[in-house]
Amino acid sequence: MPNVKTSKAAAKRFTMTGTGKLKRMKAGKQHILTKKSRKTKRDLRKAEMMDKTNEKNMKKILPYL
Repeated sequence: MPNVKTSKAAAKRFTMTGTGKLKRMKAGKQHILTKKSRKTKRDLRKAEMMDKTNEKNMKKILPYL
């Protein structure tokens, strides 16, 4: 049986919650921040749950998370 390897790129971006959902940070907080409102930048700080449509594929590449 072949090895089951974790995708290291995905492992750095996602964490598993206690209930088994995947948590991720929002994109768009790195640069070009001058045109974004204060409220937008504040909302980008918060974590978000992974979409249900992608969750099955992500759990496949993150078997030991």
